[in-house]
Amino acid sequence: MSKPQDAPKLLMPKATAVWLVENTVLTFEQISEFTGLHKVEVQALADEDVGRGIVGRDPVKSGETTQKELDKAGEDNTYVMNFSRRDLPSVKTRAKGPKYTPVSKRGDKPDAIAWVIKHHPEITDAQITKIVGTTKPTIQAVRDRTHPSSSSLNPRSPAELGLCSYKELEAASDKGFKAQGKDPAEMKAEREKQQAEANQPEADADTTANAGGFDFSNFLSSGIGGAGGNSDNN
Repeated sequence: MSKPQDAPKLLMPKATAVWLVENTVLTFEQISEFTGLHKVEVQALADEDVGRGIVGRDPVKSGETTQKELDKAGEDNTYVMNFSRRDLPSVKTRAKGPKYTPVSKRGDKPDAIAWVIKHHPEITDAQITKIVGTTKPTIQAVRDRTHPSSSSLNPRSPAELGLCSYKELEAASDKGFKAQGKDPAEMKAEREKQQAEANQPEADADTTANAGGFDFSNFLSSGIGGAGGNSDNN
């Protein structure tokens, strides 16, 4: 796929992604390239794992691209749509301090912190403060289990909770590995291998359980039981 052009960010990338998923045949990668969202996040939106209730935003009607560009992308799954709007305001990010988090999601932060600590030990506390929007004392409290919510923590991904994007989480992980002098791609491959090996016993157990669930009553009634019944009648 060709490299996307430098262009302003969409005003509503998730809403645009939802519309493209519902109304076009574009691939997740094409939608990712156009909206700036991670491909995994686009798939999560398509599966409604995140972003339920988001109303789709038509990028053609909003003037962010043209129908011609949309048609080109629909005919060629390697084509990256061009923006037709160049006067969008730039998105300003805060340089310091935790980012703003809606009140409804603030209670999810301890769960997100616990998840990152467990699944991404390469991510530093400084990085966690940025992607989750929290403070180092809170992270330490979760880490040493002195946080008020310690007894009820339910580790969940901050990306799935909507506290950060999948792209931000992946970037933090890559940065953490590089700081340790490790190759991010190699470490991710090793982690996926370990997860697959850890999940294998469960898969084997399920297979064994299914095999052990043979219904002998049907077997007897159709086979041996049926023969016995005929002999009684004779």
